Amino acid sequence: MSLSDLRNSLPDYAKDLKLNLDSVLSDAGSQGLDAKQIRAIALACAIASRYKPFAAAIEEFAAEKLSPEEINGAKAAAAVMAMNNIYYRATHLIQNEEYGQLRAGLRMNVMANPGIDKMTFELASLAVSAINGCGACMDSHEKVLRKHDISAQGVQSALKIGAVVHAVAVTLEQI
Repeated sequence: MSLSDLRNSLPDYAKDLKLNLDSVLSDAGSQGLDAKQIRAIALACAIASRYKPFAAAIEEFAAEKLSPEEINGAKAAAAVMAMNNIYYRATHLIQNEEYGQLRAGLRMNVMANPGIDKMTFELASLAVSAINGCGACMDSHEKVLRKHDISAQGVQSALKIGAVVHAVAVTLEQI
């Protein structure tokens, strides 16, 4: 099913989601980001939101601007954050600081060469971390992004993409 078909299948009570989806996926709506960044973030977030038909439609949309390597980079952000967000959220939330001092020992080689430019990977990782509720990861990715001159508006746009994509996926899964 196409992205347009899925969007149009959203119920009337989710009209705001239709409008917001159009906005965050447009170059004009996601201020501070370019078309490739928007699509990579949307794909990573759709994968993280776990509704396969929507993720497939977003992947088709992303493939209009992203190379196969860049598609894999967005997928890699979703994959590695699925692991990291659980681990780092847990070590942050456990009331014993000793766990935060231990070496994680989790392989994250993809972060060295993700197949997509590193700031786009960081933006996608930030948005997926927001979906997964990992404050420690959100703080870490936001610091890297701001250090590399990504504006507050760019960070906010990535978070909005994550919020809207996740809300649409959750709603579609329920109908």
